[in-house]
Amino acid sequence: MVPSIERVKSYSKARRLLDAGHQYLAPDLLFAETANTIWKKIRRQELTAEAGQRLVADMGRIAVQAVSCRALADDAQALASATGRTVYDCMYVALAARLNTRSITADDRLEAALRRFPTVARHLQLLQAFEPSDEKG
Repeated sequence: MVPSIERVKSYSKARRLLDAGHQYLAPDLLFAETANTIWKKIRRQELTAEAGQRLVADMGRIAVQAVSCRALADDAQALASATGRTVYDCMYVALAARLNTRSITADDRLEAALRRFPTVARHLQLLQAFEPSDEKG
């Protein structure tokens, strides 16, 4: 029961984050990953196909500027090799590092793994600990 409660709390924080009016950037991988997650939820019958299609359509309307994975591949590969995390995860961190900002994640395992790498960890923050009024660069 605790994980589902955490998901609700994280969803609420994510919604507040999106409503805060910041500029958002993400690797273009975000859209494929999100669509795949929706597909999995449909397969597990956690979502109807119609609801899944609406969510995918909504993704195209969110105010996130997509950055090409091609542009991030070298940095993401280097980070993945240094940290032992996937290139997929490191795409987000590489983008944040390039822009000298933070990637906000709900992935507590990623955040915990990168804590051992202070120069990388400063570019990652848990959604659960993030407050939209945070102004750290």
